[in-house]
Amino acid sequence: MPNSILQLGGFDQAQHTGACGDLTQAAKESPRETDSEALNRPYDATAVEQRWYEVWEKKGYFAPNGDAGGEPFVISMPPPNLTGVLHYGHVVVMTFEDLMIRWRRMQGRPTLWLPGTDHAAIATNAVLLDNLAKEGRTREELGRQGFEDLFWDWLDKSGAAIRTQLRRAGASCDWSRERFTMDEGLTGAVNEAFIRLYEKGLIYKGSYLVNWDPQDRTAISDLEVLHEPVQGKLWYVRYPIVDGGHLVVATTRPETILGDTAIAVHPEDERYAGLVGKMAQVPALRRQIPVIADDAVDPAFGSGAVKVTPGHDPNDYQMGIRQNLEMINILNEDGTLNQNAGPFAGQDRFEARTNLVGWLEERDLVERIEDHEHSVGHAERSGTIVEPMLSEQWFVRTGGMARAAADAVRDGRIQFHPQRFADEFLRWVDNIHDWCISRQIWVGHRLPVWYCQDCGETIVDRNEPESCPDCEGVVERDPDFLETWLRSRLSPFSTLTWPDATPDFERFYPTTVMQTGYDIIFFWVARMVMLGMQLAGDVPFRHVHLSGIMRREDGSKVSKSDPRPGDDPVEVFDQYGADPLRYLVATGGSPGGDLKLVWQRLEAARNFANKLWNAGRFTVEAQAARNVDPAPPTAVDRWITGRLDQTISDTTRRLEAYNFGEAGRGIHDFIWNDFCDWFIEASKTRLHGDDPAAASRAAATLAEVLTTSLRLLHPYMPFVTEELWSHLRAAVPNLEPEHIIVAAWPECQGRASDQAVVEIDRLTEAVRAIRNARREAGVEPSRRIEAVVRPGAGTAVLESETDFLTRLARIDPLVLLDEEESPPEKSISLIAGGMEIYLPLEGMIDLEAERDRLKREIERLEAEIARSDDLLSNEKFVERAPAQVVQKRRDARAAAVAELDTTRERLDAL
Repeated sequence: MPNSILQLGGFDQAQHTGACGDLTQAAKESPRETDSEALNRPYDATAVEQRWYEVWEKKGYFAPNGDAGGEPFVISMPPPNLTGVLHYGHVVVMTFEDLMIRWRRMQGRPTLWLPGTDHAAIATNAVLLDNLAKEGRTREELGRQGFEDLFWDWLDKSGAAIRTQLRRAGASCDWSRERFTMDEGLTGAVNEAFIRLYEKGLIYKGSYLVNWDPQDRTAISDLEVLHEPVQGKLWYVRYPIVDGGHLVVATTRPETILGDTAIAVHPEDERYAGLVGKMAQVPALRRQIPVIADDAVDPAFGSGAVKVTPGHDPNDYQMGIRQNLEMINILNEDGTLNQNAGPFAGQDRFEARTNLVGWLEERDLVERIEDHEHSVGHAERSGTIVEPMLSEQWFVRTGGMARAAADAVRDGRIQFHPQRFADEFLRWVDNIHDWCISRQIWVGHRLPVWYCQDCGETIVDRNEPESCPDCEGVVERDPDFLETWLRSRLSPFSTLTWPDATPDFERFYPTTVMQTGYDIIFFWVARMVMLGMQLAGDVPFRHVHLSGIMRREDGSKVSKSDPRPGDDPVEVFDQYGADPLRYLVATGGSPGGDLKLVWQRLEAARNFANKLWNAGRFTVEAQAARNVDPAPPTAVDRWITGRLDQTISDTTRRLEAYNFGEAGRGIHDFIWNDFCDWFIEASKTRLHGDDPAAASRAAATLAEVLTTSLRLLHPYMPFVTEELWSHLRAAVPNLEPEHIIVAAWPECQGRASDQAVVEIDRLTEAVRAIRNARREAGVEPSRRIEAVVRPGAGTAVLESETDFLTRLARIDPLVLLDEEESPPEKSISLIAGGMEIYLPLEGMIDLEAERDRLKREIERLEAEIARSDDLLSNEKFVERAPAQVVQKRRDARAAAVAELDTTRERLDAL
């Protein structure tokens, strides 16, 4: 389905005036006016949104309905950083989560959306260190307790913004259950998780290669590393061979030469076959290292020989394990070189690079230098270049947990939407490595680990030991803290009071859906699954819905390093309101695809809200006609309610399949096209006529269709729908409940197959054909023209709904022909809706222009027939293409031939 938000500008105001015209942006008004005053003004999101959110929250609508039956529908909000501000990643996740929650709530499910916030230990740690540095102080001068006090003070001052902004976006989560990762309960859950995993042998301490941030002086996860292209150099360095000669090796990081423990070549590279097994010297250190053969070497890169630095490169680390090589670390925690760097010890890593290259050049050991662009990892928080570095850290053993997670996806206990991401999930967990969970920071959850200073015993306990349980010696706590991602990966069950088996945990775990971005499927989703199954005894959620990244209109990512207008979603709320941005997010992309912040689409979404507002005003005003019993429904009434039933069916089916964009676009198309452009305009004759019963029926149908449409649209655009619902309740008899947020989700009434749907569709097709002909002929939109119609298949509906055609196509007079009567000689002839339509030309159009138009149409049809003939004469196409495709092409050719004959007749008539 095309993105209908791009089609909103197609509304023909000249032919469709009144209830659905465009509106200018609203000016800010008083918080609450009378219904008539408010509806007579343009829709003003700023006067509506905060007020309705406060009503919803005060009424307790966000809490799960204890009386509702059925299986609970539960989402655990990925916890945003408490000290952060709303960004588009939050908006995308929040929009889809809130859409699902509102929809399921309206379906009557016990619905729980668990909010939470994270203390963002690494980010907050970095901010606090920067602030101290500006003051000329260090955390060591403050001490751990002083730094922790500074941390809590910072949270108190800067922690409210994200909550306020989530409310502004319309997040209908149960704030009474909000959890913060540093709450006492969650702190206990984190410690319990660590201890249980440790007791099962799934947590261990070891020296492995990690991502090291030299600025923040901590290990960081892969998720916290951003890889960016960097224009660097490729140095070709000569390594002396002990037996004589040299071997040229290419490197992008010359300083790591000081940590080399081998040179590797491909075993089938004949250039170096004679050197395998010989010894080379590390320049500047004279340390001897072997020349080895390994299949991982790419003979086409550089010279085909590579230096192996297991202590500072992930690929080399794996090679070092395979080849049993020594692993040397040459770096200190702050990025300076340590004693293993020989004469370069104490120098900053980049200073050492420059100095070592100079040393090599002085001794003619640099063969050449080339420009070389390559991807370099940068720490997301500090922006500094990350160093792969050997470090003693705590790790989670993932093998068994990863296999269990993969089984849960393969056997369908967890389903991905879109399904294609399941394959990516499995590829990753099938090749997972143990993950590092310790961090060298001073805030967050400290490891529940102590070491005996006398006997060296490691003690992991829920409570701080007074002394060593083995020798009663003095114990000292491990200085490291747990990574943020480990804590937040517990959120699907820790926020439900785990490890305590409370009623909340029993009722709401496992949760139903995890909504997140496809870019963190591995680091976030996979590890949540592993921990949920291991610790809580079941998968943490049954479904995973993955969305894309919000990009700027030019396709670039929103970046702090490249700020531009509109990067802050709060600015969009200020200008457009929350509803248009929510609608753009929910409908603006393909399932699982990236989104673009296109301002034209935001304008279109706001126009949609305005059009809905005008339709609401028209419907409210029409309710004054309901002072008598209504007449029976007309064919037009039955058409719109049949269309409504089809929209209900399509929307529910699409939502069940997680096709949120298609569902939202379908609702839009029904409201904009069927309801506003067709039904409202058609209803005006009855509303303004002299039959009170007919007017009453039109008003009743308007009310039914609009109130039902608002319920369908509410999960996408909650504020404008709630505001209109409140006005409609004052005008529409017996409209319940008080607020649309808890109104029942619409159900079909079996009207989609009503014959009136087919019949009125004939008339809409005829109206479109006449409008197109008028437009091509240059007829003024307001001018009424004569039409001569041979009804054919449309006889019955045309007789009962003549006004539909004459009003919407601006026809006067309308002349009906029987089968024996001849049409006017000089006229535009059309075939639409099973009817022959003739528009007399005299006094209406430029005859020469019409002849030219018909000639162009004949050329187009002849070309189309020729293309079909080429395909149908192609034996391969006829034999290999699906039968339905071939038949469709034959049918299209036959239709084009018939249309060509008719068009030639029209031209001859002129």
